[in-house]
Amino acid sequence: MSSTLQEKISVYPLLEALKKRRSRRFALGMKMDRGPLQYSSRHAPFPLTEEEEAALVFAACGLTGYALADLPFAEGEGGTIMAGLLGRTVASGDAIQTVALVVTNDEGTYLIRRPQDVDPREIPELIKLVEAGEWTEFYRGIRIKIKEGRAAPPSAPMYNINANQWSLHASGTTYFIPINELSFMYINGLLEVFNETTGAFLIDERASFRPAGLGRFARSKGGHLRDDPREGCIVTVQRLELMVSEVVTIEQGMMLQNLGLMAQAIGVGGFPNFAEHESGWFEAIGFRLQKLSASSYLGASAVISTMMKLFGRDVPVRYPIGLERDGTPLLKPFCPPYYSSMEAAVRAVVEAKCGPMGVFHGRSDGNAWRDPLNVCQQIPDISEAAIEATIAYCSYIYDRYGRFPAYMPPFRTVTGFQAGHLDTEFYDRYYRPEALSETERGHMAKWHGQK
Repeated sequence: MSSTLQEKISVYPLLEALKKRRSRRFALGMKMDRGPLQYSSRHAPFPLTEEEEAALVFAACGLTGYALADLPFAEGEGGTIMAGLLGRTVASGDAIQTVALVVTNDEGTYLIRRPQDVDPREIPELIKLVEAGEWTEFYRGIRIKIKEGRAAPPSAPMYNINANQWSLHASGTTYFIPINELSFMYINGLLEVFNETTGAFLIDERASFRPAGLGRFARSKGGHLRDDPREGCIVTVQRLELMVSEVVTIEQGMMLQNLGLMAQAIGVGGFPNFAEHESGWFEAIGFRLQKLSASSYLGASAVISTMMKLFGRDVPVRYPIGLERDGTPLLKPFCPPYYSSMEAAVRAVVEAKCGPMGVFHGRSDGNAWRDPLNVCQQIPDISEAAIEATIAYCSYIYDRYGRFPAYMPPFRTVTGFQAGHLDTEFYDRYYRPEALSETERGHMAKWHGQK
């Protein structure tokens, strides 16, 4: 990014961005065929430049340095729930940086790597690029091209909603699709709630509220998990998985807000839109997919499963399991087939936190502490009781429902963001002048030397 443009963005007032941020959809080259806002742009589509995309990617998930992890790390006080020590422009539960971002335009489709997907030796240089405002170089260094041309699922219901069909994936626009990965956050949380301090107990509401593989760990059986309802520590599988999904989706929401604020700051149009589909985006991007029968997918009882088969309703359901390029995993969940068992997946999470090269015992320069060796030496390992309970629960879920998590795939999309250069003539025709700020009206001249 040139220093002049960087300065123009860096001095843009935050309060102005908050007040002026709007969903603005009508880009150069678009047309709305019918209705009271019928209009056909007289201009050709004008794609975002690499520099403009880089600014938006930085806002969504730029790598900004090291998380402070200013928590109590004494045994039983919860600090060890942290599972990462790198920060991005958006907050992330336990610093896991769960959400990946895919960027797609007319020329190609790119995965923006999360911190854990990057070789640790690359991290310091990427942070330096961000600190220097070299966002385009950061963008080039953090992305991997995964497909030629635009990736786009169908826009028809139920892939999207009717209100979006006219504008989605229009030529010249860039689409940003956050992808939620749930399994690491899920397992990491279980290691905390199954320790001797918290001692939560999970029951399966789709199995007559029986223990979810945890019977031998119940206090009533001599274990450490609190299975007495009067203690308020019993949780259902669905409730826990909803909690995980919500925490991860909040991270995605912050990405979308930052995309909107940056679009306002540089003067391009942009809007969030519906992107929740079990397989649509994943098929378009090129994810590895698996199938389950609808009855298994829904966790139906034997009677219901039989009825579904008899009436021809037990159709196969496709869902994403991982993203690979040339046989190398780029995004993988902590479950089979990328691990031999759920036990192996759980132990991989433990290793990522507490192993020789884990978060708390790895590179001494990969954190914000003055004396990291002293800090790390005092951080307790995860208890074997918590690990064994987590393995038992995760194995139960996978064995019973054929996947992990039980209620949804390990990867989800919810909402995306489309950005493009606005056709100001459309807004001048139909809207009051304040619909566009001077930032939008002056963008083409300031960034591209055009009226």
